[in-house]
Amino acid sequence: MSGRFALRACVALVGTLCLSAPGLAAPKRDEPPTLTRDAVNAAAPEAKDKDAKPQKKMARKESRKDDDPDPLTVKAQVLLDRARFSPGAIDGRDGDNYQGALDAFAKAQGLPETKSLTPELFEKLLAAGSEPVITEYTITEDDVRGPFVEKIPAKMEEQAELDAMSYTNPREMLAERFHMSRDLLSALNPDAAFDKAGTVIAVAAVPPLGRGKVKAKDLPQAPKVSRIEIDKASRDLRAFDKDGKLLAYYPASIGSEEKPAPSGEAKVKGVAFEPAYTYNPKYQFAGVKSKEKFSIHPGPNNPVGVVWIDLSIPSYGIHGTPDPEKVGKTESHGCIRLTNWDARDLALHVERGATVSFKEE
Repeated sequence: MSGRFALRACVALVGTLCLSAPGLAAPKRDEPPTLTRDAVNAAAPEAKDKDAKPQKKMARKESRKDDDPDPLTVKAQVLLDRARFSPGAIDGRDGDNYQGALDAFAKAQGLPETKSLTPELFEKLLAAGSEPVITEYTITEDDVRGPFVEKIPAKMEEQAELDAMSYTNPREMLAERFHMSRDLLSALNPDAAFDKAGTVIAVAAVPPLGRGKVKAKDLPQAPKVSRIEIDKASRDLRAFDKDGKLLAYYPASIGSEEKPAPSGEAKVKGVAFEPAYTYNPKYQFAGVKSKEKFSIHPGPNNPVGVVWIDLSIPSYGIHGTPDPEKVGKTESHGCIRLTNWDARDLALHVERGATVSFKEE
């Protein structure tokens, strides 16, 4: 008999007969589910099993690497995003922004404080919208046409030499449009050509990031934000209506030792969409050597992203960022930094004159 088809028999100590053949992989138990559209859409918390053996649970837990996107976490993050309790960039990972959004949503639903996805919390999220969380999108000619820039310089003075602070490639653009990290977009579409029109990809089913200016007469949109609370300790921003109802929760980067965030209260003076950024030497930012004012053109990679919400405290505002995956994890130059999609969402709803309160650590 050819060795290609030879079988090897082995008898285990418990008397179990196992057969294996070269080239045939034995099925593995407790493997994490593959990250696909169907896996994410079907994901649900495991039912509690009091009789489950500890070693079986441990094997299941250790089968996934900490940095692998988890289908259930992706699903929960999309549901949170759609409920306007932002987890920041949807990445399928159990980080501080995700835990903060879970806790804020739980409290808003009258549930106990939690930083993990409980079955009760998951049911509340589904009740807010049970449509599929991952959908298909077909890349268009406009998507691949750009315009794009080859590279965003690290130094602000060099950024000022660019004609626009555009995306650097279609992958970056598509990830931000659908509120996702670039790694998750690639993980969901491992063989996709993001630079080819007609390519069908899996993306988060969220309201896509809008672009362009919005006329003042069309603002604010309902529901209207009358009060904003910024928590320096928990690094988040909460938006309320005139009756005190919590409308939205966003993770935020808030100030730094170099330029701390302000204290007390301020007012919203106005909103600028697709803003240019003007650097003033009096800011004295680390790494900026220019002694003269200079401006950086608009674009999603502008230092203040795609929107600026001006506050009554000079030089301070709430704005977007070119680094959405770092929001809530890094410091800012004193202002309140949100992801571009969260900043634009807030800008569309905030009233001129809305109160902004800074909650101390």
